[in-house]
Amino acid sequence: MKRLFPAALMASMAALPAALVLLPQAALAHPGHGAATGAEAGFLHPLMGADHILAMVAVGLLAALKGGRALWALPGSFLALMSAGAGLGMSGVALPHAETAIALSIVVFGLAAIVGLRAPVALLAAVVGFFAVFHGYTHGAEMPDTASGLSFGLGFLIATALLHGAGLALGAAGTRIGASRGAPALGAVVTGAGLALLALPA
Repeated sequence: MKRLFPAALMASMAALPAALVLLPQAALAHPGHGAATGAEAGFLHPLMGADHILAMVAVGLLAALKGGRALWALPGSFLALMSAGAGLGMSGVALPHAETAIALSIVVFGLAAIVGLRAPVALLAAVVGFFAVFHGYTHGAEMPDTASGLSFGLGFLIATALLHGAGLALGAAGTRIGASRGAPALGAVVTGAGLALLALPA
């Protein structure tokens, strides 16, 4: 019975990249949220795009698979640098190819789970932080005109932290399968999902 749960988990996750290929282009869009303002709009914004959701969950997943200091260093790096990126977006600074970088981040996080777990935590945190700038930029650039910058930012930070938590839980389940099998399998699913998003037409 114990073997059935990991098998079911892997099977369900393996279907994720294929499902993403079938998503409409709207999955990559981050539209305004009507009359929503402040923290409400900020909280909803990361949840409106499959790319953001996957990347933020992937950070938690990678942190859990790495373990140790990575459990707080990777999510912390993402949250801090995402905030900096949001500031760039709110101030109107141009950051080209942000959406491509966001999809690419999912591929990189997945590959790190497959082959990069022996890398120093500081290096993984730097990579995570680099891509977090692009995620934050799109949040800030697409902030509704009616939203307050501070409360909007607080909302998407909370949503991001929750998505990291989901990834941490998923990674913990993967490590129970066994580090030798769990990390490559979960990393392959994340990488496939990122490649699927990159393949979607612009």
